[in-house]
Amino acid sequence: MKKPSPYLTFAGAIPFVACALLLVIGIIDIPYLGAVADILSAYGLVIASFMAGSQWGNHLSLADDDKWAVRLPLVSNVIAIVLWLGFLMLPVVGFIWLLVIGFASMLMIDYGLNRARIITPDYFKVRTYVTAIVVVSLIVAAMQ
Repeated sequence: MKKPSPYLTFAGAIPFVACALLLVIGIIDIPYLGAVADILSAYGLVIASFMAGSQWGNHLSLADDDKWAVRLPLVSNVIAIVLWLGFLMLPVVGFIWLLVIGFASMLMIDYGLNRARIITPDYFKVRTYVTAIVVVSLIVAAMQ
């Protein structure tokens, strides 16, 4: 059986696309769930934190002298904390733009991890596609 991670990764982009589409067609609230922009912000924070945690976890198997063994835990923690503080302090639209920066930054980190052969080319390919979907969805949502 193939690993489910690529499918789950693409499925994780569905709420981003759905929220962007809802905002485009003028639906700003969902009964029992609240404002679409708030739903998008909270989901984005959860997924970005998960992704930062995944990058942090990559450093655990690296040798102490590997440059990524120091970079990954530091950068991934900074990204997670900055996003959390942004969620708490910024207006929703400002936070959505911060998510764009966060997801783009994590893709740049994954590019370096791919070049260093810490992550597989297949994983990086999936991450690239899904990050593009997520970032476009966030930009569309922020512009509504």
